[in-house]
Amino acid sequence: MKNITLLALAAITLLGLSACNAISGAGQDVSDIGSDVSAGARGVERSIENQ
Repeated sequence: MKNITLLALAAITLLGLSACNAISGAGQDVSDIGSDVSAGARGVERSIENQ
C-alpha cells in the first residue's frame, strides 16, 4: 500500500511539473506574439508618418 501511495505521489508531482513548463511555454508564446504585433504597429506608424 505504501508503494502505491508513493507511486501516486510521484506521478502527481511529475504531472504538476510538466504542467508548469507547459504554462510557462504558453506564456512565452503569447509574449512573443505581443512583441510581433507591437513591431508591426510601429512599422505601420512609421509608414503613415512618412506619407
